[in-house]
Amino acid sequence: MEQIPEVKEKMCALAPAWLQTMLETKFFAPCEDHLNIPRNECNMFCADCSENSSAFCIYCRGKNHENHHVIQIRRSSYHEVVRVSEVEELIDIKGVHTYVINSAKVFFLNERPQPKGIGAAAGKAAASPFFCEVCSRSLLYDFRFCSIGCKLTRIKSNGDAMFVLGEHERNRVEGENAGRLTNVSKGGDGSSAPKEARLPLPSLRPRHRNRKGIPRRAPFF
Repeated sequence: MEQIPEVKEKMCALAPAWLQTMLETKFFAPCEDHLNIPRNECNMFCADCSENSSAFCIYCRGKNHENHHVIQIRRSSYHEVVRVSEVEELIDIKGVHTYVINSAKVFFLNERPQPKGIGAAAGKAAASPFFCEVCSRSLLYDFRFCSIGCKLTRIKSNGDAMFVLGEHERNRVEGENAGRLTNVSKGGDGSSAPKEARLPLPSLRPRHRNRKGIPRRAPFF
């Protein structure tokens, strides 16, 4: 059913048009244009292209999406995730549960199946006081949604959340990114002290020990 213009205009004010397309896209299929090349899975999505944009591989990115906002989709436990750093300048993910995987903060794209039955996992989930407002999935911390898909569903139902970055959030993200660039230019740790004044890191190489000499017998008396 096609949305009426007033509802569609309100949705665009709360969430970007490409977000729904990304959530409905099937990823990790082999790229038809690069079937004979390794690492040809379609795990990229372009936020700058039209709403009809589809998944593409890393080789298509360099050819058709140079200087675009490209988002790489990754997998965790067979479910699609996205790194926060790749979308924090595009959408406001406030209220979405985030996790740290491989030292990077990520979030899930869509709702995941929940464990059924009574057992240790179900008992642990029941002990948590936090739940997703849309699918009632148990959460580890005080967040409103388990995925950005659930947040978008909530926006469609009553509009009490939004993905569009406000001026304050946009300034915060730009300031954090500028701080990261400053840290990198200063050596990665944010310190402005000269390199000569920094203490050297302890070596992780094992100490070399001299081999024992040739054993000699004691003389007989």
